[in-house]
Amino acid sequence: MTQKQATARPGSRDFERDVHAVARLIPFGRVTSYGAIAQYLGAARSSRMVGWAMNRALNTTSEGQPVPAHRVVNRIGVLSGRLHFPTPIAMQERLESEGIAIRDHQVVNFNAHFWNPSTEL
Repeated sequence: MTQKQATARPGSRDFERDVHAVARLIPFGRVTSYGAIAQYLGAARSSRMVGWAMNRALNTTSEGQPVPAHRVVNRIGVLSGRLHFPTPIAMQERLESEGIAIRDHQVVNFNAHFWNPSTEL
């Protein structure tokens, strides 16, 4: 599968559900970006909406399953969502527990850890 056709309007509850479903597919020890998820869902200009969906995932359990929001970073590997976690270092700690090195709030060797749903699903 190269790209999923957009199934829901960005910003809708269904879009958020789709974002969470893709995030659950990110393998342990890998990261992806807000934009990569948006592009996979056929909404390439909606990376900010993906970010909002990740933020909401921190406060709820979507569809009864946790969403690994800590594995979603910005397009250059910066932990831009870190301040939405329970502590400012919780996102980093979760990534480090999966073997991903972080320096100055950014994934070290980002390209080696990057998981692109458009090419890997």
